[in-house]
Amino acid sequence: ESVSSSLIPQQAAAHPEPVEEFIYQGDKAQGILFILRYPAYPYFSPEAEDAFIKTIGALKLTPSDVAVVNLANAHNPNEFKRIMTFFTPQKIILLGVEPESLKLPAIAHNSYMHGRIATVFNTYSFEEMFADMAKKKAFWSEFKSLIQHQR
Repeated sequence: ESVSSSLIPQQAAAHPEPVEEFIYQGDKAQGILFILRYPAYPYFSPEAEDAFIKTIGALKLTPSDVAVVNLANAHNPNEFKRIMTFFTPQKIILLGVEPESLKLPAIAHNSYMHGRIATVFNTYSFEEMFADMAKKKAFWSEFKSLIQHQR
Protein backbone atom coordinates (compact mmCIF):
# COMPACT_ATOMS: atom_id res chain seq x y z
CA GLU A 1 0.00 0.00 0.00
CA SER A 2 1.44 3.35 -0.97
CA VAL A 3 1.68 6.21 1.48
CA SER A 4 -0.51 8.42 -0.70
CA SER A 5 -3.50 6.04 -0.58
CA SER A 6 -3.63 6.34 3.22
CA LEU A 7 -3.98 10.11 2.82
CA ILE A 8 -7.10 9.87 0.65
CA PRO A 9 -10.17 10.79 2.71
CA GLN A 10 -12.56 7.97 3.40
CA GLN A 11 -15.85 7.81 1.50
CA ALA A 12 -17.79 8.65 4.68
CA ALA A 13 -16.66 12.25 4.28
CA ALA A 14 -18.69 12.47 1.07
CA HIS A 15 -21.86 12.64 3.21
CA PRO A 16 -21.47 15.78 5.33
CA GLU A 17 -23.48 16.05 8.50
CA PRO A 18 -26.63 18.10 7.97
CA VAL A 19 -26.22 21.57 9.41
CA GLU A 20 -28.61 22.15 12.29
CA GLU A 21 -30.92 25.13 12.30
CA PHE A 22 -28.93 26.69 15.15
CA ILE A 23 -25.23 26.65 15.95
CA TYR A 24 -24.92 26.28 19.73
CA GLN A 25 -22.77 24.74 22.41
CA GLY A 26 -23.76 22.35 25.17
CA ASP A 27 -26.87 20.21 25.33
CA LYS A 28 -30.61 20.86 24.98
CA ALA A 29 -31.72 17.86 27.06
CA GLN A 30 -32.12 19.58 30.46
CA GLY A 31 -34.18 22.39 28.95
CA ILE A 32 -31.92 25.23 30.15
CA LEU A 33 -31.04 27.72 27.41
CA PHE A 34 -28.77 30.76 27.65
CA ILE A 35 -29.28 33.30 24.87
CA LEU A 36 -26.59 35.87 24.24
CA ARG A 37 -25.50 38.28 21.55
CA TYR A 38 -21.71 38.67 21.37
CA PRO A 39 -20.70 39.84 17.88
CA ALA A 40 -16.97 39.61 18.69
CA TYR A 41 -16.95 36.02 20.04
CA PRO A 42 -18.34 32.60 19.09
CA TYR A 43 -20.10 32.51 22.48
CA PHE A 44 -18.78 34.46 25.48
CA SER A 45 -15.85 36.78 25.92
CA PRO A 46 -13.08 34.94 27.84
CA GLU A 47 -13.97 36.77 31.09
CA ALA A 48 -17.67 36.09 30.67
CA GLU A 49 -17.04 32.42 29.89
CA ASP A 50 -15.09 32.07 33.12
CA ALA A 51 -17.92 33.74 35.06
CA PHE A 52 -20.51 31.56 33.27
CA ILE A 53 -18.69 28.32 34.17
CA LYS A 54 -18.33 29.40 37.82
CA THR A 55 -21.95 30.56 38.02
CA ILE A 56 -23.51 27.38 36.70
CA GLY A 57 -20.90 25.28 38.54
CA ALA A 58 -22.13 26.73 41.83
CA LEU A 59 -25.48 25.12 40.98
CA LYS A 60 -23.90 21.76 40.08
CA LEU A 61 -24.19 22.32 36.33
CA THR A 62 -21.47 22.12 33.68
CA PRO A 63 -21.36 23.74 30.22
CA SER A 64 -22.40 20.38 28.76
CA ASP A 65 -25.61 20.40 30.87
CA VAL A 66 -27.01 23.58 29.33
CA ALA A 67 -27.39 25.02 25.83
CA VAL A 68 -25.82 28.35 24.86
CA VAL A 69 -26.78 30.13 21.64
CA ASN A 70 -25.20 33.33 20.36
CA LEU A 71 -27.73 35.27 18.30
CA ALA A 72 -24.94 37.44 16.88
CA ASN A 73 -23.94 34.39 14.79
CA ALA A 74 -25.41 35.13 11.34
CA HIS A 75 -26.44 31.46 10.99
CA ASN A 76 -28.80 31.62 13.97
CA PRO A 77 -32.37 32.83 13.47
CA ASN A 78 -33.34 35.65 15.84
CA GLU A 79 -36.91 34.37 16.05
CA PHE A 80 -38.34 33.29 19.37
CA LYS A 81 -40.74 30.76 17.83
CA ARG A 82 -37.89 29.00 16.03
CA ILE A 83 -35.75 29.08 19.18
CA MET A 84 -38.60 27.44 21.12
CA THR A 85 -39.19 24.79 18.45
CA PHE A 86 -35.52 23.88 18.09
CA PHE A 87 -34.38 23.96 21.72
CA THR A 88 -37.69 23.11 23.50
CA PRO A 89 -36.40 24.88 26.64
CA GLN A 90 -38.23 25.20 29.95
CA LYS A 91 -35.86 27.85 31.32
CA ILE A 92 -34.47 30.60 29.11
CA ILE A 93 -31.90 33.08 30.36
CA LEU A 94 -31.46 36.23 28.27
CA LEU A 95 -27.95 37.46 29.06
CA GLY A 96 -27.92 41.08 27.90
CA VAL A 97 -30.39 40.36 25.07
CA GLU A 98 -33.35 42.73 25.03
CA PRO A 99 -36.63 40.75 25.05
CA GLU A 100 -38.09 43.17 22.49
CA SER A 101 -35.40 42.12 20.00
CA LEU A 102 -37.07 38.68 20.00
CA LYS A 103 -40.53 40.26 19.78
CA LEU A 104 -41.24 39.37 23.41
CA PRO A 105 -43.00 41.75 25.76
CA ALA A 106 -40.77 44.00 27.84
CA ILE A 107 -39.36 42.14 30.85
CA ALA A 108 -37.54 44.12 33.53
CA HIS A 109 -33.97 43.08 34.32
CA ASN A 110 -33.75 40.18 36.79
CA SER A 111 -37.45 39.47 36.22
CA TYR A 112 -39.41 36.65 34.64
CA MET A 113 -42.02 36.05 32.04
CA HIS A 114 -43.83 32.77 32.69
CA GLY A 115 -45.16 31.24 29.49
CA ARG A 116 -47.13 28.03 29.07
CA ILE A 117 -43.99 26.13 28.12
CA ALA A 118 -41.03 28.14 29.33
CA THR A 119 -39.99 30.75 31.84
CA VAL A 120 -37.91 33.57 30.37
CA PHE A 121 -35.48 35.24 32.77
CA ASN A 122 -34.14 38.56 31.53
CA THR A 123 -30.85 39.70 32.97
CA TYR A 124 -27.72 41.68 32.22
CA SER A 125 -24.71 40.51 30.26
CA PHE A 126 -21.79 39.31 32.36
CA GLU A 127 -19.88 42.46 31.34
CA GLU A 128 -22.64 44.63 32.83
CA MET A 129 -22.53 42.55 36.02
CA PHE A 130 -18.72 42.80 36.27
CA ALA A 131 -19.10 46.58 36.36
CA ASP A 132 -21.87 46.68 38.97
CA MET A 133 -21.90 44.52 42.10
CA ALA A 134 -25.59 45.28 42.75
CA LYS A 135 -26.53 43.87 39.33
CA LYS A 136 -24.42 40.79 40.03
CA LYS A 137 -26.07 40.16 43.41
CA ALA A 138 -29.58 40.69 42.03
CA PHE A 139 -28.83 38.29 39.17
CA TRP A 140 -27.43 35.58 41.43
CA SER A 141 -30.38 35.39 43.83
CA GLU A 142 -32.92 35.25 41.00
CA PHE A 143 -30.89 32.90 38.82
CA LYS A 144 -30.36 30.50 41.71
CA SER A 145 -34.09 30.36 42.40
CA LEU A 146 -34.87 29.84 38.69
CA ILE A 147 -32.49 26.89 38.36
CA GLN A 148 -33.31 25.27 41.71
CA HIS A 149 -37.09 25.36 41.36
CA GLN A 150 -39.04 23.07 39.13
CA ARG A 151 -41.70 24.58 36.94
